[in-house]
Amino acid sequence: VVIGVPAIYLANVRASVPKTIGVAAQNCWKVEKGAFTGEISAPMIKDVGADWVILGHSERRTIFGESDQLVADKVANALQHGLKVIACIGETLEERESGKTEEVVF
Repeated sequence: VVIGVPAIYLANVRASVPKTIGVAAQNCWKVEKGAFTGEISAPMIKDVGADWVILGHSERRTIFGESDQLVADKVANALQHGLKVIACIGETLEERESGKTEEVVF
């Protein structure tokens, strides 16, 4: 079981749930440090005791225009820093409603 929470709540949730339950950040940036105001890095996630991250969620792709390449870069960086990754793949709402799920995903 893994609980995905907004970054501001990571430390609180990690302190509140048993260690048998994973805690996931809902995003992380593709590099360890630098100018990325408003983002969180993999080491920051690790610093608060979280061990998972969710990357490539449809909302990030739709609202922020995250590409497959950006998600791949984020995944590689998260893994390099020892995070476990939930990498989201899937179709848009329009593709799902058009019956194209299998075509897009597979």
